[in-house]
This record gives sequence, structure tokens and C-alpha cells, in this order.
Amino acid sequence: MLTDSARYTEWDSGIERVEGSIGPGETIKVYSQVNAGRAFPVKVTELTPNQRMTWRGGMPFGVFKGVRTFALAPATDGQTRFTMREEFTGPLLPMIWRSMPDLGPSFQQFASGLKARAESTS
Repeated sequence: MLTDSARYTEWDSGIERVEGSIGPGETIKVYSQVNAGRAFPVKVTELTPNQRMTWRGGMPFGVFKGVRTFALAPATDGQTRFTMREEFTGPLLPMIWRSMPDLGPSFQQFASGLKARAESTS
């Protein structure tokens, strides 16, 4: 599900669309309702199927960079544990941080949608 870019809108109501194919070394464009109509180009820098995926994006020369990591791991109860982390760095971070919306609700929306989708297809 995490690598099926065409179907993100079926389970994540916070995504307007994802353009491109999610694969190692690929660049995709994510359109999020947090910043409606704006494309966030990210490169898939790591992809281990059913385990881990990392997206990197930002501004030229590293003046602002965002890295989002998705991880899946077996839980002790036989379920799958999903974690998502986003880290921002770069010299422009203090200035950009002040204008960034709170991403917590959109992360929760993403995780809830992914969980519902996974449970409906298992």
C-alpha cells in the first residue's frame, strides 16, 4: 500500500494526489491538503519492501531538507507496527519552521487511513 502511489487518495484523505511511481531512486510529487495545490517533490532514497521506505525533499544546496521515514515491523501480538518519522534540517530551518503548519494531525490521519486500509484488505 505504501508504494502504490495511484491509490493513496483511497485511504489517505489528506492527500490530493501523488504523481510518479514510488520506487528506489524515483522522484515523486506529493500534493497534500495541508498546503493545497502545492507539489512537494521528494526522492525515494531507500526502499526495502514491507520494511522501510525513506523520502527526501527540500531546497537546493541543503538550505532546507526534509526526510520522512516509514517503517513496518512485526509486533509481539502478531500485528504489524507502523512508524513514521520526519526530520527537518538546514540553515533555513528556523525561518521555515515558523511558517510550517502543525503536521501532527496530518500524520495521524495518514496512519489511521493506512491502518484502516490494511485491516480491510487482510
